[in-house]
Amino acid sequence: MIEMTADVVVIGGGPAGLAAAVSARQHGANHVLILDRNHWLGGILPQCIHDGFGVEEIGTSMTGPEYAERYIEMAQMHEINFLTETMVLRFNKTLKIIAVNKKGIHKLKTNAIILATGCREKTRWHAMIPGTRPSGIYTAGVAQALINLYNIMPGKKVAILGSGDVGLIMARRLKFEGAQVMGVIELLPYVNGLPRNIVQCLDDYDIPLYLNHTVTAISGRERLEQVTIQQVDDTMTPIPGTEKQISCDTLLLSLGLIPENELAKDIGIEIDANTSGPLVNQHLETTFPGVYACGNCLQVYDTVDMLSLDAKKAGENAAKYFSNKHQKGPLKDDKKQLNVRSGVGVRYIIPQRISECGKIHFTLRAVKPRFASILRLMAGKQVLLEKKLPGVNPVSMISVDAHISAEILNSYDCIEVTISDN
Repeated sequence: MIEMTADVVVIGGGPAGLAAAVSARQHGANHVLILDRNHWLGGILPQCIHDGFGVEEIGTSMTGPEYAERYIEMAQMHEINFLTETMVLRFNKTLKIIAVNKKGIHKLKTNAIILATGCREKTRWHAMIPGTRPSGIYTAGVAQALINLYNIMPGKKVAILGSGDVGLIMARRLKFEGAQVMGVIELLPYVNGLPRNIVQCLDDYDIPLYLNHTVTAISGRERLEQVTIQQVDDTMTPIPGTEKQISCDTLLLSLGLIPENELAKDIGIEIDANTSGPLVNQHLETTFPGVYACGNCLQVYDTVDMLSLDAKKAGENAAKYFSNKHQKGPLKDDKKQLNVRSGVGVRYIIPQRISECGKIHFTLRAVKPRFASILRLMAGKQVLLEKKLPGVNPVSMISVDAHISAEILNSYDCIEVTISDN
C-alpha cells in the first residue's frame, strides 16, 4: 500500500476540480493533490470544441480544450500534483482516502477534501421509452465525444430527444458534418437550453423543434429505423391520435444530468433531494467538517464560467480550513444553523444552511417560466431581500446576495425564498 499526505485533496480533475485546486494553492495550501479516474485532466472540456468558454469569467471566448489548458497550465505553475487513472474507492470521517490505480492501492491522509466529481447523463431508461433495442441510440455527450475526439459519425439521419444545451449544440454539430437533423423533441412547453443556443443551434439552421412532445416508441432490428413521437398534455401524458413517425437511424438523448455523489452518499453526507447534490453551508462545506463540494456534483450549472467561480470559493475555504485561519466547523449539532428553504416558485436554493452572519451568495432556480416576478427572502414575516426580476426561466440560474445579520441567525431556525407574481 502506498501512503501519501496532502494539505488538500481534490477528487475530480475537471474544470471545477482544477479551479478549486488552483484556488486552494493560491490561498495557502502548500500541497494540493488532484485525483481523477480519466487519463487526462479537464473532464468533459476536451470534447467541447465550440467556443464561448471564459466569456463571463475572463472576458475572452475560448473553446473547451483551450479553457481546460489554461487551468492545467495554472495548476502546473502552482506545482499542484495529480494522479490520473486513479479511482477513489472511499474516504472516512477522519479524511483518510483509499484510492487505486495501476501502481496499486493508495492510502492518503489529508486535512480537507473537495468533491468535484461532476455529473453523468440520463439514459433511455430514465425516460422509460418502450420499443426494441437497436443500435444507434446514444446520449448527446457520447455522440459529441465520438465526433470531436474520435472522428466517428454516429449516424446520418438523427432525431434528438431533449433540448438541453449539449443536445442543441450537437444538433448544430451534426449539421456541420452533413447529417440530416430530423428535429429536437422536448417534453416541456419550453426549451431546456440557454436562449443563445436556441438561436445559434436551431433557428440559424432551420432545425425543427417539437415542444410538448416526447418519444413514445423506438423501432428497428439491428439498427434504429424510426421513432414515434407524440404530443403530451399538461400532466405529461401522451395524447392519443397525435402520433407521428420520424424516420431516422440515430436517436440522441439530451435528457439532463445527474450529479455524481456516490462517494458522498457512502460516507453519509446529507444529499438534497432537489439538486441530488450535497447539502452545504455558505462556505460550500458539506455536513462533514472539512469536506467541500463544488461544480456539477453540487448543482448542474448553466456555464463552465459560473461553475469555476464557485469552485474557486470552495478551494479558498478548504485552504482556510486546513490552515485553521478560518475554520468554522459547519453543520454541527452544537452550532447554531439557519436552514434555507425553497418556498413557492423555487425549485432549489444553495446554500441550504448558514452558520454565520454576513453577506451570503445564493444560487437558485425557478420551478417554471414566469414573466415579471419578485424574489423575496423571508425570515418569518420579516423581508430580508426583495428583488424584481424581469422574467425567470428554470434553465437560467438566478444569483443573489443577501446580508444575514447576527440577530436573524440567532432568532430564527429557517429562512425561506420565494418567487411570485407580486
